[in-house]
Amino acid sequence: MEGRHLYVFTAVQTVAAAAILWFVFSISGPWDLQRVVGAALVVAGVGGIAVARYQLGSSFALRAEAHQLVTHGIYSKIRNPIYVFGAVMLAGFALVLHRPILWLLLLAIVIMQTLRARREAHVLEAAFGDAYREYRRQTWF
Repeated sequence: MEGRHLYVFTAVQTVAAAAILWFVFSISGPWDLQRVVGAALVVAGVGGIAVARYQLGSSFALRAEAHQLVTHGIYSKIRNPIYVFGAVMLAGFALVLHRPILWLLLLAIVIMQTLRARREAHVLEAAFGDAYREYRRQTWF
């Protein structure tokens, strides 16, 4: 994603993150341990997504594309941090909202993101070959 589209999408993501945080902290009801842990997970998830998205820079794309192999920062440890922190955020929502059915939604999303990560891995391996295979060997998910 390049130029104006990248800035617009980043602005939409920023507004969405603010809305998510506002929602979590504005829900009425008691702040029991489950809600506190859930809120912490939501904050960690949103923060992790923001850091990963920033470090990905202009290599971000909605569909699998091979612009450059990003291996610095959080990407030096996790190949798909946006997916990982998205799952953390959704787990937090399940706890905050006290809705067990959300765990099934989380499971479905984790399966879909795993399949998407595999498609992206094929694109990156085709573009970067041995460099990507070495990177993949040294990182998690």
